[in-house]
Amino acid sequence: MGHITQNSYRSLQKRLENFAQGAPESKSLYKILEILFSSKEAELVSNLPIRPFTIKKVAKRWKKETEETEEILNTLADKGILLDIEDKGKRKFILAPTMAGFFEFSLMRTDGKFNRKLLSELFHQYINVEEDFVTQLFGLSVPIARTLVHEDMIEEKDKSIVLDYERASKIIETASCITVGTCYCRHKMEHLGKACDMPQEVCLTFNNAAKSLSKHGIAKEIDKKEASKIIDRCIKLGLVQIGDNIQKNVSWICNCCGCCCEALLGYKRTGYKANLESNFLAVNDYEKCSGCGICANKCPVDAITMEVKDGKKVAVVDMDKCIGCGVCKRFCPTKSISLKRKEELNYTPISAFERCAMNAIEEGKIQNYIFDNFDSWTHEMLRSFLKIIFDLDPIKKIAVQKQLKSSRFFSRLSKDKKNKSLDKIYKEGKMKSKK
Repeated sequence: MGHITQNSYRSLQKRLENFAQGAPESKSLYKILEILFSSKEAELVSNLPIRPFTIKKVAKRWKKETEETEEILNTLADKGILLDIEDKGKRKFILAPTMAGFFEFSLMRTDGKFNRKLLSELFHQYINVEEDFVTQLFGLSVPIARTLVHEDMIEEKDKSIVLDYERASKIIETASCITVGTCYCRHKMEHLGKACDMPQEVCLTFNNAAKSLSKHGIAKEIDKKEASKIIDRCIKLGLVQIGDNIQKNVSWICNCCGCCCEALLGYKRTGYKANLESNFLAVNDYEKCSGCGICANKCPVDAITMEVKDGKKVAVVDMDKCIGCGVCKRFCPTKSISLKRKEELNYTPISAFERCAMNAIEEGKIQNYIFDNFDSWTHEMLRSFLKIIFDLDPIKKIAVQKQLKSSRFFSRLSKDKKNKSLDKIYKEGKMKSKK
């Protein structure tokens, strides 16, 4: 790379690193970015806001005419680098994160826009061989992904208390748009000669993300009936549903295998420390267990081992590794395995905004979200953000104050464009935090 090109891709990497989940510097990352972005695109994208933005806002930032700006943004959305969304009747764009985001979207394309074999090799190097990216991603305090339990494996006594956001069926039922595309993980492994024989056209996206991918020809729009069929087929094959770790407006569900899936591979590779599991754990009744070993072979995260207990060979579940997917119960011939509902449920953020805010606070990056595009913040967002702050323990509150350099933050808040006083915003946020 020449000097100018190097600078543009370095600036882009730093821009991606501003996200809570980040994108650690690496030669393989720079090679990926060179394939996906021209040097000029890299320069422009490095100067995009983190939060959603309008064409007009970016045209001003880029010092370009509106028409030219829109053309560039459309090109980037065609690549799957930006998501093209509608927010309260306004067309906006947002830079997709690396994962789940434009890494996956680049391999979902089937039009030959990118060299998918080369990309697959580079993704494998960056994510599966090198340590920094996967360690940072799976080290987030609030995971970007969660396991969705096989609904038909839930015990009868628990079915009435399982929450809507835990059910893949409810996510499908409430989606405003659904698309299906190529599974990034198995497709990547196919180019490396390591893919299993599980289906690839099973990657589901929902709502605004789905609308953008459909509009720009990256994934195919399907109806709710077809989406349910895909889920049902994958469940019967023993695949695990890993989804967006939020309660409302879920963006994606992947149908994962333990041999190819980035989420499951990363979970195992980083020592089972990430909170990827559902709100269930598998429990085996040793008296009923035949010791056949089917569950151990089917477990996607190697959480089951065959051991001798009281002179009998049985399947033993490691509760520190189990993700509560229900695959083992599905294939157990003696019905000795059951799913136990956790007494303390996992924390699942209401929205992507809440998840990003919590992770940004933990990663020391909250100032990137506040000051990067402050004018786009609504009062609702400010109240949500203040509620998050009020709910923190005292030590974390001090850490946030240091990140925000509070005098600057509050002085900007007091100048909000609708002349609503800071005191009133503060009180509304505090009242909400008590509810």
